[in-house]
Amino acid sequence: MKQFDRREFLKGFGLLSSYTLVSGVFEPVASLGQAPGSKKDLFFKISLAEWSLHKALQGKMLNHLDFPAKAKKDFDISAVEYVNQFFKDKATDFNYLKELKGRCDDHSVTSVLIMIDQEGHMADLDAAKRLQAVENHYKWADAAKFLGCHSIRVNCYGDGKQEEVAKAGIDGLHKLSEYAKTVGINVIVENHGGFSSNGEWLSGVIKGVNLPNCGTLPDFGNFCIRREKKENREICVEQYDRYKGVKEMMPFAKGVSAKSYDFDGEGNCIETDYLKMLSIVKSAGYKGHIGIEYEGSKLSEDEGIRATKKLLERIGSIS
Repeated sequence: MKQFDRREFLKGFGLLSSYTLVSGVFEPVASLGQAPGSKKDLFFKISLAEWSLHKALQGKMLNHLDFPAKAKKDFDISAVEYVNQFFKDKATDFNYLKELKGRCDDHSVTSVLIMIDQEGHMADLDAAKRLQAVENHYKWADAAKFLGCHSIRVNCYGDGKQEEVAKAGIDGLHKLSEYAKTVGINVIVENHGGFSSNGEWLSGVIKGVNLPNCGTLPDFGNFCIRREKKENREICVEQYDRYKGVKEMMPFAKGVSAKSYDFDGEGNCIETDYLKMLSIVKSAGYKGHIGIEYEGSKLSEDEGIRATKKLLERIGSIS
């Protein structure tokens, strides 16, 4: 089998051309957003995170290739955020990626980012394992570039003392970001459990990397920093303050994730004060995409997405 050559592939589709640097964010010109004055003059753009539909995808009720069309037709959302586990074996299958890109183009949908999981720990204390994790992400940076994304979201996991894991994370993220820079892609880290859900810790790691294409993806939820097993299930026993955490991460944000679970009778998110949270986001000068990531169970996935979108539009127009 012929060895995969990422530069030859990128050249073949004209993807080693220059990219646009916008406010420190590598963002393809085609993804710079909707026209001013649309969507009730929101200060941000709305995207849909694929995880919002994970039950439908895992249950084979929705095909990954149909995700962009569903976002546009069912929710009137013109920007999508992928999760790699739904096309995990397709990172270097460029016929597949071409089909996905074509479907986005057919529906005027922008690909924003790919969330990467299960490719190793970026802050593994074992240097060899950490380097392997870095290299495992190269193909996803290439795929993201081809699809027109501006970023890949990675996890900064590691087992050890905070200081040791931070040092390892700085090394891993720096190496990956140096590679991603060659194709014009950002590397962004989400608060996604463990030390990464400590806003102060994560912002310190990003400062340590000190590269313009390495930043954060603040998530309104995901602030559990310690879990314990009780009665055969894991429960969160220590939470980081979500508002403090988002505020700490926003100076480095190249994306934002609007997590939602449940809503009250007035359509407000029960877990998160969206007025307070969007005020923090706006105060940071952020004008990029906010991705809807519904994970609740009381509403169906479609209903939860619509409820979150309605909330973002209502609060975003007055915040």
